[in-house]
Amino acid sequence: MLLASMSSAMHIQNSGLHRPFTFRKLLVILGTPIDDVTMDEALDRMDQLVAHGRATGRGHQIATVNADFVVKSLRDAELRRILQESDMATADGMPLVWGAHLLGVPLEGRVTGADMVPALAQRAAQKGYSMYFLGAAPGVAERAANILRAQNPGLNIVGISAPPQAPLEKMDPAIVEACRAAKPDILLVAFGNPKQEKWIYRHAAELSIPVMMGVGGTFDFIAGVTKRAPTWMQQTGLEWMHRLVQEPRRLWKRYAVDLLRFSYFFGWQWWTMHRGNIPSTLLPDAESLYLNDTGILNLAGRLDASNHTDFANKAHDLLARNPHLIINLARAEFLDSTAIGTFLSLTKQAREQKGEIWLVAIPTPIMRVLRMLKLDQFFKICGSIEDAMELRRQKTPTDINVPI
Repeated sequence: MLLASMSSAMHIQNSGLHRPFTFRKLLVILGTPIDDVTMDEALDRMDQLVAHGRATGRGHQIATVNADFVVKSLRDAELRRILQESDMATADGMPLVWGAHLLGVPLEGRVTGADMVPALAQRAAQKGYSMYFLGAAPGVAERAANILRAQNPGLNIVGISAPPQAPLEKMDPAIVEACRAAKPDILLVAFGNPKQEKWIYRHAAELSIPVMMGVGGTFDFIAGVTKRAPTWMQQTGLEWMHRLVQEPRRLWKRYAVDLLRFSYFFGWQWWTMHRGNIPSTLLPDAESLYLNDTGILNLAGRLDASNHTDFANKAHDLLARNPHLIINLARAEFLDSTAIGTFLSLTKQAREQKGEIWLVAIPTPIMRVLRMLKLDQFFKICGSIEDAMELRRQKTPTDINVPI
């Protein structure tokens, strides 16, 4: 399922903690958010995340997402949650690019792990960031590190480790300690999906590394162990065919399953969203108020890409005062992909500020879409404003600025 959201520029300062995120153009495909960014924009965001992590000790998780990630997340709730909570997720696979184009929200392009790591190594050498390479077969990460050092004089790689293969639950805790002791700014993990994403997520707090990213087989590409497709195949979306020819026994079943599942759910999303795309009988309106230390937005009519700016601005203003917000959808008639994507962005913003957003009184057609996207498991949903206010009262008080 593909959604799009462009949040307004913002700098939030709450409890003395500066929020580094200024602008995010977001798409959600089958419940998985994707940042619509160019390579330069992705690297600039990395700069923000490194700076924020250095200042606060907070780790940020990055993912480069392809169709296999998205399909796996449909049946793996932990992976889906990890991707929904990621600090940046770029489009690695061409099916995501094609899907975005078909649904009228074309991506700026692909930002693959194979392209991101060399570009990030160059940026790290320029900015003085330190890096740690973890995973891949013995000797592969070291070879990749030597190649990147030769290409980027001054690149500081503070650690390289290729632990033996083991199930996630049985991995040696010493791996975490070694990464933490090296204190890199950027940790690249090559365990394969979903193992690398789950390992990062489960250990992020104790690692306390500013940027952590799963890179799959990227070290193999850089080291020359696996040959990447020619540029013309990458640009025309045929890179998958090149990989299939190289490893047919391992990849044919995965590609076949991914294609069938992705196509099925993509078609379902397209039909469901277009079925509800009817003219609104009311002008869009987002009435905001503040009650008992909680912001409330009452939404009426249709909210879509053409008119969501006022709603987004009011929501950001309320979250800047207090990170708890109730969005009342009782009189909402239609939400397009932009509106739902905006809700996801707002929810992530609120939770980063130790707050929460509640969606209340959701009409049946809108609820049907949220369930299909599995976002009913991401959002906090209540039957009424009163129910949400009661949950708000039950929450442990957080260190927030009380509005004057």
